[in-house]
Amino acid sequence: MLDSLANRSRRVRALAGLTMALAACAAQASDWIVSGNDAKYQRVEGRDTYPDNPAADTLTLLDASVFPPRVRMQVEVENGIQGPPQAVAITPDAKLALVGAPTRYDYAAKKLLMDSFVQIVDLQATPPAVTRLDIGSHPQGIAIDRSGTLALVPCVDGSVAVLGIDGKRVTLLDTLKIAQKRLAGVSFTHDGAHALVALRDEQGVAVLDVANDHVTDSGTRLSSGVAPYTIDVSSDGKWAVVSDVGLAGLPGYPGKLAGDADTVTLIDVSRTPFRAVQHVSVPSLPEGVAISPDGKWIGVQAMDGSNLTPDNPGRHARGKVLLFAIRDGQAVKVAEAPGGEAAQGIVFTADSKHLIVQFNVEKQLAFYAVNGGHLRDTGQRISLTGGPSSLRTTPR
Repeated sequence: MLDSLANRSRRVRALAGLTMALAACAAQASDWIVSGNDAKYQRVEGRDTYPDNPAADTLTLLDASVFPPRVRMQVEVENGIQGPPQAVAITPDAKLALVGAPTRYDYAAKKLLMDSFVQIVDLQATPPAVTRLDIGSHPQGIAIDRSGTLALVPCVDGSVAVLGIDGKRVTLLDTLKIAQKRLAGVSFTHDGAHALVALRDEQGVAVLDVANDHVTDSGTRLSSGVAPYTIDVSSDGKWAVVSDVGLAGLPGYPGKLAGDADTVTLIDVSRTPFRAVQHVSVPSLPEGVAISPDGKWIGVQAMDGSNLTPDNPGRHARGKVLLFAIRDGQAVKVAEAPGGEAAQGIVFTADSKHLIVQFNVEKQLAFYAVNGGHLRDTGQRISLTGGPSSLRTTPR
């Protein structure tokens, strides 16, 4: 017991020190990134396992204003891998992070259970404080606008929870029903006047209108591939991109899949009405997709069969990281590199020079250099105590 208390005391002091470090460097750093890490789940050669007595799930705060990025804080939260890798978000001032409720595993019943809350992490408290806000349904993606006053949370029941952010206070403002089945990823447009939501089970992308913290369904729907999943929007206000995870992303799909090609959809958001302009073929299960802040590059993290079991002919030991250039209104593949096993989220650093990829099975964050259309695995890794499963930058 005394050892346990001593260890807990050391953890609290470490968190306090990290909090002070965060405050000290907040003025200089402007590229904060959060990674949600699920320690309960472990994929073993394509099979889902839930080991007994797992470590705690965590939220990792990265300072990516330097390279390699530095871990500034790690906070115990509840996190889950099920759903799109956009179930975390951080405010522009890096004072708060939002984390979606996990899908928990009931060991006795041997089934997954869904919670219906969003966790609010006060990153400035000593130690960081975590509270819950019930939103009535299980969250999928989370996005915060550039003003830092509004958040959107798509849910599995086809609703979007609209959250108001006032300093460190987060409240449920409204619930907007836009579909009958599961939603997935979400992102605001750069001007904050619209948001795009992936209609995972009903197909396509919904366009929401945003005015004075009031969110409405515009009724506009954009074309996508099968099972649209994650969404990112460029900081130049021109483009959005959607990953389409295919038949594997549909609920309870009964057929056996062997790693077929899937797609990524390029959307022109430079003027209304928005429109999908291109569907790009990529390896199977493009779990994560990102547009560089300068609007020049698209990064894709595709599982490419690394999620399959060894008896499946589509099995590969590692996935792929792909780089596309946006040229004359079209996405053109320019490079690819080996990725991780059944990897998850992907984001660009604010300077558009690096990609960060969540290697879930390896429990690592990996860093790739983007230089003039070339893509290089830097070999830099950050080890985590749980498998990273959701990844977001501050709003750009």
